[in-house]
Amino acid sequence: MSGTLWAQRPKPPQPQEPPEEDEALAVKEYSFNPLQAEKELKIGNFYFKKGKYKAAARRFEEATKWNPGGAEAYLRLGEAREKLNDPKGAREAFAKFIDLVPDDKRAPQIKKKLSRKDAKTRK
Repeated sequence: MSGTLWAQRPKPPQPQEPPEEDEALAVKEYSFNPLQAEKELKIGNFYFKKGKYKAAARRFEEATKWNPGGAEAYLRLGEAREKLNDPKGAREAFAKFIDLVPDDKRAPQIKKKLSRKDAKTRK
């Protein structure tokens, strides 16, 4: 009797990945929402760590729309676009990061990246 109860016991739910393509992302009106931006940033970081750079870039872009002053989202977007071989997109995101936080401790490193990207485009 106890064996049959054990067999019918439901399995604990497995953790699920957030959806890569969220239908709700299709058409939205954006207004300043730092909590939503932070959520998108966290999900983007999750995808970035898994090597899903396209999904990560989409989430980082969403974060920049919810909070256009969120420098971290632009930095992460630049990194994702670098991984996607999109130098123009990466440059735009890094430049926006520098515009927002020119005194950030990572700014000198990003400025070096930008100057290298400029040198490559001039060749």
